[in-house]
Amino acid sequence: MWSYHLRHLAHLTTRIGIYEHARYAEPRPEHGYCTDDNARLLVVASREPDEGVARRLSRTALAFVINAQADSGLVHNRYQLEGYWRWVDDPSVEDHWGRAVWALGAAAASHPHSGLRAMALWGFEKSGRQRSPWLRSTAFAALGAAEVLAVHPRNPVAHRLLVDAAVDLLPAACHGIPWPERRLTYANAAIPEALIAAGAVLGAPEVTRRGLAMLEWLLQTQIRDGHLSVVGAGGRDLDGHGPQFDQQPIEVAALADACWRAWSVTGDPQWREGVALAADWFLGRNDVGVLMVDERTGGGYDGLESGGCNLNEGAESTLALISTMQRASTLVPRLPSGAADLPRSQPGSAASPRSRDSLSIAG
Repeated sequence: MWSYHLRHLAHLTTRIGIYEHARYAEPRPEHGYCTDDNARLLVVASREPDEGVARRLSRTALAFVINAQADSGLVHNRYQLEGYWRWVDDPSVEDHWGRAVWALGAAAASHPHSGLRAMALWGFEKSGRQRSPWLRSTAFAALGAAEVLAVHPRNPVAHRLLVDAAVDLLPAACHGIPWPERRLTYANAAIPEALIAAGAVLGAPEVTRRGLAMLEWLLQTQIRDGHLSVVGAGGRDLDGHGPQFDQQPIEVAALADACWRAWSVTGDPQWREGVALAADWFLGRNDVGVLMVDERTGGGYDGLESGGCNLNEGAESTLALISTMQRASTLVPRLPSGAADLPRSQPGSAASPRSRDSLSIAG
């Protein structure tokens, strides 16, 4: 029996934040830190009891994300050593802004500690007044706004942000095509998840329905021979077929989050099965039949390749693994209490497949 744990995240994390990259299991300080990963860390740590490793990680991640915010609410991403540790990019509303707003909203809504929730809400309201022209950044931010509105239904910053995001995201789902873009690229499932969440929180069932339809198409187009076969790092045309590489753990985690959201809104068991497929991808039911987790360290491998897997255990892949297992542990009966059966094999070796049981928004 293998249970997810946070030891590798702790190994990658200093008093500043979580390092972005690793060589095998060892962090690579020369590549520095990024807000993208520290925001993901805040989301994951906020789902855990406020004790031990999770307590330290959540406070480190929150401090990093708050420090990344400019006075305007724009957000820096890259923090590197160039003579001294400093931000090396201009603040913006690119993906890291959206992920920061998502993480701050998630922590404000669900972190066990009231003081941390209050600080996260302050940060959310600071950056939640900005808007992004990019689809995924908008989707990430919408997820944070939906989290805040679920517990603070009168929060004006969250309400305006979520309404604006739904207006931006919905037209892309209304043109009779299965996807709002000409290609599938990265973190694809965040877009339908944002629509599902927005419709549920704002009382707009048509928005939710369109998000569910988009997610159903996305999930079905990435199932092959009974397992997940997610879009590779290079993206894929909408009519593309067959396995692609390198497959990134973030794609699987985004699907797990979106299916979990769809299940929480609808109770439909098909979405629970989607979460199970995502967990299974890490546990060996994938196009190559290899484990995507280092059971010794608790780290996630960086990518599924045609000949095995990338054995580096960076922050993004490890956070994707843990996020997926957190979702699975709440929904999948055969993964009780955050634990999953893991075939005993060498890292990157083959594992046997396992059996398994119109826009209307209230003002």
